[in-house]
Amino acid sequence: MFFIGILAARLVFVLRWWPAYVAEPWSVLRIGDGGFTWWAGLLAALGWAAWKLRQSPGLRIPLIAGSLSGMLAWAALLGSVWLMHQSSVELPTTEMTTLADERVTLSAMSGQPLVVNLWATWCPPCRREMPVLAKGQQSTPDVGFVFVNQGEGPEQIRDYLQSEGLSLDNVLLDPFSSLMNEMGARGLPTTLFFDATGRLVDFHMGELTQAGLASKLQAIVGSPGPISPTPPEVP
Repeated sequence: MFFIGILAARLVFVLRWWPAYVAEPWSVLRIGDGGFTWWAGLLAALGWAAWKLRQSPGLRIPLIAGSLSGMLAWAALLGSVWLMHQSSVELPTTEMTTLADERVTLSAMSGQPLVVNLWATWCPPCRREMPVLAKGQQSTPDVGFVFVNQGEGPEQIRDYLQSEGLSLDNVLLDPFSSLMNEMGARGLPTTLFFDATGRLVDFHMGELTQAGLASKLQAIVGSPGPISPTPPEVP
């Protein structure tokens, strides 16, 4: 039943965001992007359980027990998401520097939705998802994208961006990984999604696909608060 629910949740998500998968159909297999429509998975699992009950009455007790366990897990997931949405986690005041060695904080960028990506040049999934985030920055001017490098120097970052042909705004340096520690990130890449009021709405640890990013952006763009016409630019 669990696998039926997971499969249905993934399938509905893929169908919903299919235009984002067209360019890279193989990214459908990257389930680590968090792309699941959970209500569809729950309905599919319950429907399968009801069908099995009719086909095999003797399985009634284990199926009911499994269904209850699944619903409890679902309730726990919804509860954790609700608590996160009700949390008071806001844009951190950690001081960082730009590639031009100017000091800046994320809290100074409040007033519009922000996507804050924690990354490093040595991190393979960071490198794979960077073109997706770069495209998101170019195509979503109402959202500010900030790329906070963890623990590397400006020359190393410039060399990487040049070698990959990436033109990014808002590249910041966090030499001691202070932001990663402050936000409790356990690995790279980690992407944080803040609404226009500076409140943490969502986060994702691991590589993002184009569809995964699009679904996260929908959540913060739809959040209350003013949206600036252009993102804050940091040299």
